[in-house]
Amino acid sequence: MNKFIYLFILFFSLLDIHLIAKENIMILKLKHGDVEITLYPEKAPNHAERFKKFSDEGRYDNVVFHRVIEGFMAQTGDVKFGNTSGPDFNLDLAGTGGSELPDLKAEFSDVAHTRGTLSAARSTDPNSANSQFFICFDSAPHLDRQYSAFGKVTKGMEFVDMIKKGDPNSGSVRDPDKIISLRSK
Repeated sequence: MNKFIYLFILFFSLLDIHLIAKENIMILKLKHGDVEITLYPEKAPNHAERFKKFSDEGRYDNVVFHRVIEGFMAQTGDVKFGNTSGPDFNLDLAGTGGSELPDLKAEFSDVAHTRGTLSAARSTDPNSANSQFFICFDSAPHLDRQYSAFGKVTKGMEFVDMIKKGDPNSGSVRDPDKIISLRSK
C-alpha cells in the first residue's frame, strides 16, 4: 500500500512539473518560421510575468523589430509606438515607448547573455524596463548582470537570425520585420 501511495505522489509530482514547465514555453511567430522560447520565472519573475501577460493578450502582435544589429541583438516590444496596427504607430518613435503599466525593477541574475537569450530592454536607468525586449544573436557578456535576462530561444533561432538587420551603427531599421504573434504554447 505504501508503494502505491509513493508512486501516486511521484506520478502527480512529475505531472505538475511538466505542466509548470509547459506554461513557461512561448511561441514567437515570425515571417520565416516559429521560434520557441522558454521563460525563466525563477530568475526574473516580474519580467517573465509581464512578458507572458502582454504575449497572451496579443499586445506584441504586429510590433516591429525597430533596432537590429548584426552579431549583437534584435530589439522589439514597443507596444505603444511599434505596433503597426496601433493608433500610435510611428516608426521614428519606435523604441521610445512602453505600456501604461509601471516600469519594472531590475532583476539581475546569473543568466548569461549568450546566443538566444531573451532580455529586457531599458534606458540607462536599470529600473526602467517596461515592455521592450531583445534577443541576442551572439554572446554579449558585457550585458551580464546589467540587464534582466528572463528567457532563451530553445528552437528556431535560425528564424531569429533572418530578421531584417538595421543600420550597422544605430541598428535602426527601415521597413522592419515584425512579430506576427506571440503566445504561450
